[in-house]
Amino acid sequence: MPFLHSLKTTLEMIKWEHSIFALPFALCGAMLAARGIPSAHQLIWIVVAMVAARSAAMAFNRLADVSIDGANPRTKMRALPAGLLSSSFVTTFVLVSCGLFILSAWELNRLSFYLSPLALAVLLSYSYSKRFTRWSHLVLGFALGIAPAAAWIAVRGSLDPRILLLTAAVTFWVGGFDVLYACQDYDFDLSAGLHSIPRYCGIKYSLWIARFFHLVMLGFLVAFVWAFSMGVLAIAGVVAVLMLLIYEHSLVGANDLSKLNAAFFTMNGVISVVFFFFIAGDLLLRR
Repeated sequence: MPFLHSLKTTLEMIKWEHSIFALPFALCGAMLAARGIPSAHQLIWIVVAMVAARSAAMAFNRLADVSIDGANPRTKMRALPAGLLSSSFVTTFVLVSCGLFILSAWELNRLSFYLSPLALAVLLSYSYSKRFTRWSHLVLGFALGIAPAAAWIAVRGSLDPRILLLTAAVTFWVGGFDVLYACQDYDFDLSAGLHSIPRYCGIKYSLWIARFFHLVMLGFLVAFVWAFSMGVLAIAGVVAVLMLLIYEHSLVGANDLSKLNAAFFTMNGVISVVFFFFIAGDLLLRR
């Protein structure tokens, strides 16, 4: 029972259900590589790899930031600084998640297995980026952005440069909404000496930077659809993303961040799922 309670607390701490952010983009990459629906074996291990990788990265982030979280009034009640979990349990969770990710890569193909340590290095290194660069938001974006390229490799055993357009789109999408999320820690980042765009630019200009990042994302999505010669449904998917992003940004303002959680958690989950269904529909109709 203590083990199950600690596991439940860990899963709540890392918000494992938010794997939905990057998973649909990974599935887009997998379906494009397979020119349809990948095999059941590939789909299962891609999903396992995605959940394991994100779980390892998020738990490691909580370990790396435990002293920072404890000093931040917004995060001091998280499981580790509040003493609800031990560092040794979370460390074990990280190691098991990393092992499961490497196993998943092994089950997919040789190139995936060879690249799995590099992927983990990218995922785990994000946790320290806020200590030395204000562009940590894009580091996080790239950590999630490699998902569609990794899924392509998982299916094909090779890499098509065109899928990197989707990697770039996801990088700026995540970077944009992470800038929004970081606005609520403006005062703490300033006092603690942490690096973020809101700390250096203020909340008002950070909101404009987030909008610019999302505009760049849309440009990469258009290039992605064009590079793969996709059809009307895929174009409609980009338009749907545009509409959802406009709504997301309407929820927050420089003087009102009360709806930030809705903009960050709910809307971004909706965006990734909606985009996936449009791309999947386009691929399946063209078959």
